[in-house]
Amino acid sequence: MELELNDKVAVVTGASKGIGLAVVRSLVAEGAHVVAGALTVESLLAIEHVSAIAVDLSEPAGSERLVGDAVAKHGRVDILVNNVGGVRMRVDGFSSVSDEDFERSLELNFFAALRATRAAVARMLEQGEGAIVNVASVNAFFHPDGLVIDYGAAKAALLNVAKALSQELGPKGIRINSVSPGPVATDLWLGDHGVAATIGDATGTSADAVRAQAIAGMPTGRFTTPQEVATLVTLLASPRIANATGSNYVIDGGLIKTM
Repeated sequence: MELELNDKVAVVTGASKGIGLAVVRSLVAEGAHVVAGALTVESLLAIEHVSAIAVDLSEPAGSERLVGDAVAKHGRVDILVNNVGGVRMRVDGFSSVSDEDFERSLELNFFAALRATRAAVARMLEQGEGAIVNVASVNAFFHPDGLVIDYGAAKAALLNVAKALSQELGPKGIRINSVSPGPVATDLWLGDHGVAATIGDATGTSADAVRAQAIAGMPTGRFTTPQEVATLVTLLASPRIANATGSNYVIDGGLIKTM
């Protein structure tokens, strides 16, 4: 299917690995020019039609600078993908999670997207059109899980803001949707210091056992791949489904059992 993204300008945050890198490659494959922001950008340098920007998106000025660089280079921003994020497992319970822990999580998982959205929307309003896709998480509403209490709260805020903004921005030609993955086969879950290893160390089991337990909850019997998430993100960025806005699309292998 032709997604009508040829020569569109896309900004992707957290673009150097995992879901973000898959999104960059997917957008480029559809003909888009991508301005990709991340702390380190070596993995992006060899990809055609990608401008790699080293930026700390947890810093207040980082998101605005990234969007500004896209406008300076291309004169417009058609697509924003708010992907940057990170999680630390809170294996010692709520009492061990400080205000500073919540603040750091909110900065990276919520405020970075909020600031990028504000900067991109200013340009999109001038253009009269645009598409924003947030990469959220099932942790925004699944359980909710105390092991990721601050991360889940930040992602829930992101979903709430996206829904509210869809009402304001829809009449102005700007769409905003969210994608909520379940466990994804990235280093965040499967790396040496990822979710499975951290829970395994805390509970005296192995990372493999934690992974197997997670898979047991998914009818498909496997983790989602970064490319599968990226495909959904790219479709939501496309004008081929221009009447989709304010929605959250879950891709979790059937983990969530409720309607």
